[in-house]
Amino acid sequence: MTVYPLSGVIRPYAWGSHTALAELQGRPAPTEAPEAELWLGAHPDDPSVVGGPAGDVSLASFIGGNPQAQLGERVLGEFGPRLPYLLKVLAAEAPLSLQAHPDLEYAKQAFARQQADPTLPRNYTDANHKPEMLVALTRFEALCGFRAPTAAADTIEALAVPALDPVVKSLRAGDLRGAVETLLSWPQDDRAPLIDSVVTAAKSHPGDEAHALAIHLAGYYPGDPGVLVALLLNHVHLQPGEAIWMPAGNLHAYLRGTGIELMAASDNVLRGGLTPKRVDVPELLRVLRFEVLDDPIVKPTELSPGVLTWPVPVPDFALYRLELDGTRPPTEVPAEGPRVIVTTSGDLFAGESVDGTPIELARGDAAFAPADVGKIKLAGQGVAFVAAVPV
Repeated sequence: MTVYPLSGVIRPYAWGSHTALAELQGRPAPTEAPEAELWLGAHPDDPSVVGGPAGDVSLASFIGGNPQAQLGERVLGEFGPRLPYLLKVLAAEAPLSLQAHPDLEYAKQAFARQQADPTLPRNYTDANHKPEMLVALTRFEALCGFRAPTAAADTIEALAVPALDPVVKSLRAGDLRGAVETLLSWPQDDRAPLIDSVVTAAKSHPGDEAHALAIHLAGYYPGDPGVLVALLLNHVHLQPGEAIWMPAGNLHAYLRGTGIELMAASDNVLRGGLTPKRVDVPELLRVLRFEVLDDPIVKPTELSPGVLTWPVPVPDFALYRLELDGTRPPTEVPAEGPRVIVTTSGDLFAGESVDGTPIELARGDAAFAPADVGKIKLAGQGVAFVAAVPV
């Protein structure tokens, strides 16, 4: 049974790093264009390429040719003939947009309405949800989930900008929805003066982390009310190995750093600011969950020596980290079904290649293990992340 080498696709978004992905893959850095995400999966927008005996083929086509062998009966029955997750290496050098994703039931309904009525805004690309998890490879900074509204009110009130009094009033009343709606519906012509006054006020509070964040974000997105919406969210600093979990309706944004991101295979994104792209405020308000997220950081759970996971409550994916020190015997991957493997350090060996020898995975290399391979083991010395469908 064969494990196949997998070549991912790099997406060059403007917020990406000029060094992180190139260094991971052993290419010269800095790169001429920013490199934001390395996609490892079968998403139709940019499927990875499988190297096989008959030549290279997209992972989507490879799975479609024999979905029962590639996915296994259970995954095929639950999700249909598709890989239900998408694994990415994400490298942010500048802040991404504030965004949220619908839950599964709402995504199905909204996509169906959109397909039936061509006059509706095209907010949805598919009928799937997009829960996400990100595990930091480097120190990583993000915004994730609403913090206590009283704390957000204190931050905004300290700016002493009278125009923001209605926002502070909403927050004091615990009305997160009202505060978000007020900010995102701010009159277009008044946005730039508002954010300018916020930056000026924030500069009079040196050392305040939240006010420094407003100055930082306004430098990238002047005149964007998302600068203030960001102050309603948890400002998270992850150490390598820590994770954040972003379920449906969670407003979030990545700010800087490199991490492993795993999500359901969807591209449904509703933006909420910090972007030049369209923000559909009414639709975003329908999707957002205005709940306080007290602790957005997910700690790893050790399954066995050198094997970690970050449990999340979705059936679409699970993520494992395997660290081999070269002295222990080969380590079994605690998952079956379709698996995507990416090595982030060292030199590892996984299963067997098409010629019967173990497939070598140097730093930055990836592989696909079909369901019909059964259990696989990793050997060597290094670190790999494995995406799978939970048992």
